[in-house]
Amino acid sequence: MKKIDMHTHLLPERLPNFAEKFGYGEFIHLEHHIPGFARMMKGDTFFREIASNCWDPQVRIGEYAHFRTPVQVVCTIPVMFSYWAKPEDCLELSRYLNDHLAGVVDDFPEHYIALGTIPMQDTDLAIKELERLHGLGFPGVQIGSNVNQKNLSEVQFFPIFEACQRLNMAVFVHPWEMMGEAEMRKYWLPWLVGMPAETSRAACSLIFGGVLERLPKLRVCLAHSGGSFVPTIGRIEHGFNCRPDLVAVDNPVSPRDYLRRFWYDSATHDAQLLRYIMEVVGDEKICLGTDYPFPLGDLEIGKFIEEMGLPGKTLERVFYKNTLEWLYGEKEF
Repeated sequence: MKKIDMHTHLLPERLPNFAEKFGYGEFIHLEHHIPGFARMMKGDTFFREIASNCWDPQVRIGEYAHFRTPVQVVCTIPVMFSYWAKPEDCLELSRYLNDHLAGVVDDFPEHYIALGTIPMQDTDLAIKELERLHGLGFPGVQIGSNVNQKNLSEVQFFPIFEACQRLNMAVFVHPWEMMGEAEMRKYWLPWLVGMPAETSRAACSLIFGGVLERLPKLRVCLAHSGGSFVPTIGRIEHGFNCRPDLVAVDNPVSPRDYLRRFWYDSATHDAQLLRYIMEVVGDEKICLGTDYPFPLGDLEIGKFIEEMGLPGKTLERVFYKNTLEWLYGEKEF
């Protein structure tokens, strides 16, 4: 069966030292210290070690072939967003990353689809790059769950989402810069607790801020199966109902009504939870997505889904049809 992994991350093998170029900031650069591995450095601080499958398209194709998955949707690693940077510098970084992804798609068009990154901190520059990406054939963009701790409901971001709808470009929301990160560094809690909360924060902001209500054709997919959003929808809805003076101030529509407005990747690592999410949002809204190649990813590329005993039509939808609908807005393939 055809499979598309719609949530994977890819970097260029070589990154300029943007901190030296711009004269400030903790921009990521790579130190290739041993063959096949590199250290991601955040300024002078070690951030993460990555292997060649984080930058080598041919290595990735071979690894994915083992799991009968010919197509990968690639986007940058969220730490590269750099929304904290000066807008023009972030635009230059975004263009560098986007041009690299465009080159990968050009070299391996049968294996790769790319999502771009944009300088969300500057509305005009973000739309400028969005329009350039549209011209390059990108079907969508990846954005963070917040922008310098501003929620996605802030008025400055609405024109960006409006442009996405106008250009028929999909939006992938990925958690980053987790709230409370500095207070819970031990036990990897920012990734285990903060990331799911960040994704719910983004979803609720898009709902309560009226973004989805005002842009009915905007196609948004939430990373990591929406994080804590779907499992806590009862609490979210109850808060909407019992304190409308606090929650329903910008949009009077119940948050439960928007559950099926989002798409969700399948990275739950838990068949029981994925069944629940499918029951709540519908199997037509779940897309195979793994977060490859990182340790928290589903690195067996949907194996647990294949073992769930789902009907063939459901597997077809999850493994590729839903992703194509999210990316391109078409229902029949």
